[in-house]
Amino acid sequence: MTKSYRQGQILKLIRGKRIGTQDELAQELKSQGIAATQVTLSRDIRDLRLVKTREGYKEMAEEEQGPQFSLLAGEFLRDVLRAQNLVVLKTSPGHANSVAVALDNEEWPEVVGTIAGDDTILVIAPDTPTAEAVQEKLLGLLEHQ
Repeated sequence: MTKSYRQGQILKLIRGKRIGTQDELAQELKSQGIAATQVTLSRDIRDLRLVKTREGYKEMAEEEQGPQFSLLAGEFLRDVLRAQNLVVLKTSPGHANSVAVALDNEEWPEVVGTIAGDDTILVIAPDTPTAEAVQEKLLGLLEHQ
């Protein structure tokens, strides 16, 4: 079974039914005889440009940049913490990836990069003063929601 075949089956699944978690996706694939680890599914989701919504995983059109960061932050961002040059964002469970992609699409010059888990995003700034500015900017977005 090839990567492209597995990804094609993933697209069929999310188009045909509500798949809300990677575990559900893995179970659906397994029922079709396709074994996939969580790491593989994460890569496939990224490669296929899938976004997690309240209705489950959905495709993002090629020309779309995705949901605006301020909208996702207002809905899913729960806390903003800082540790030296790092800013830690806590989101609702299952929404860190979508929020991180939206933040990356903003292309803030003060953000070196992001790493997302299930409910936590690590935002990397080049130094502590810049991280403080990023934290203030994020908190400001939340206050205006």
